[in-house]
Amino acid sequence: MTVTLDSSNSSSHSARPSRKPVNRGGSDNQPNSDSAVESVAVKTFAELGLPEPLLAALREAGITSPFPIQIATIPDALAGRDVLGRAQTGSGKTLAFGLAMLTRLNGGRAKARKPRALVLVPTRELAMQVADSLTPLAKSLGLWCRVAVGGMAFNRQADALARGVDLLIATPGRLSDHVRQGTCDLSETDFIALDEADQMADMGFMPQVREILDLTPRTGQRLLFSATLDGDVDRLVRAYLTDPVRHSVAPVTASVTTMDHHVLQVTHQEKQDVITEIGARDGRTIMFVRTKHHVDRLAERLRENGVQAAALHGGKTQGQRNRVLADFKEGNTPVLVATDVAARGIHVDDISLVLHVDPAADHKDYLHRAGRTARAGASGTVVTIVTNDQRRLVRRMTDRAGVRAESTNVRPGDAELARITGAQQPSGQPVPELRREAPPRRGGRGFGGGQGGSGGYQGNREGGGYQGSREGGRPSGSGSGGGYAGRGRTPRFGNGGSGAGGGNGRPSRGPRRSFDN
Repeated sequence: MTVTLDSSNSSSHSARPSRKPVNRGGSDNQPNSDSAVESVAVKTFAELGLPEPLLAALREAGITSPFPIQIATIPDALAGRDVLGRAQTGSGKTLAFGLAMLTRLNGGRAKARKPRALVLVPTRELAMQVADSLTPLAKSLGLWCRVAVGGMAFNRQADALARGVDLLIATPGRLSDHVRQGTCDLSETDFIALDEADQMADMGFMPQVREILDLTPRTGQRLLFSATLDGDVDRLVRAYLTDPVRHSVAPVTASVTTMDHHVLQVTHQEKQDVITEIGARDGRTIMFVRTKHHVDRLAERLRENGVQAAALHGGKTQGQRNRVLADFKEGNTPVLVATDVAARGIHVDDISLVLHVDPAADHKDYLHRAGRTARAGASGTVVTIVTNDQRRLVRRMTDRAGVRAESTNVRPGDAELARITGAQQPSGQPVPELRREAPPRRGGRGFGGGQGGSGGYQGNREGGGYQGSREGGRPSGSGSGGGYAGRGRTPRFGNGGSGAGGGNGRPSRGPRRSFDN
């Protein structure tokens, strides 16, 4: 692969250069401007100087050729330079910083509560995606990669940190909690990557990000990746990166040639029917909505009309969000209705349609939503539903995004609607919401339970011990099994009781609620 890169200084350095003192607030520490165009001929990851175990892990994962952003940044990152990368989501940034960091960590050993490297990301979903990509690669080098995000057990994360973590992937809020509680010490975190820095700025995380960076070694290496480099991101670069090498492989406006953009004009009265027909299409679809309440309401309406849809937003627990994403990735749920929490944190293959049910707040959000489709060379369609009062707003936004969108008036059942989106009539048969029961807790001892009392845990079956899958253990008055005889194992169907009566099985508290998507 021969790639033309726009970079300030993409030559490799055999040894890490000496770093000048960092000026935390001055103007001398400015990033180099894009000043040269260099042709770099790289065809394989081996040419980038990665260790053999990493190369083997990449081959096993089916990753054979580096992307342009990886070709551009990995040599400078391996040489110890601070790197400033501008690239759109889906361009391969995770491996760009991940492979470089893992290579530099190779051979070292982590200390308790002192991670050696940190990847800071804005959302839980993005943290999980980064971890999914980097954990198998870290294992190939014998390195420990762990996640610290909100919505998951704090103590479990603290235990992992206490055992030693080589690469920590974290969100600013949860990492700040660990620092305050003394479960994480960043004084020896020499390698830091900031991913989606512009979104962290948009979400108001910059004060926390600055506090975190102030706790890391002043001479540590910083790799910052962002789709845009203005405003707060630019100030962060000036304050915390030392003589960074800038690489830009994508403009800040839309440039994906395999992505089609459409604006569908509808009436208020027919908007829901149009959305439902689009949801009934074949293929994987993401629908973006502004608020959590509207996400839940739209997902429910789609299911009522026969569309297998699930809701994703920040109001759900992390476990629920993980299950929703897993069902979406596996194809069990072809339609995902989400707030902008999914605009940058979801990396799922073969999303063929992105639907803006509510227009994006600005051109940046539009581009990040759109970036869920047409990834890694695949094709995709981006559609914005517009009512008459939204037309001017959307036109201005797409112009700023560098998008030329085809505008079409549509109604439910239109041939043009089907041509553009693949819309079709839904079945009309309501889709039951998938419910997952929490695992039962260990029961207590039964008493007075007839003969052979191993029949404790009866679920919804006949009688003994545990009656009902939701409400917790009520003693039953009769049945073929004994009470809850013995601790530890819970026989599935009560296979021990031959005596009559069943008695007063007294299990401990069981599952009280069921989780849904």
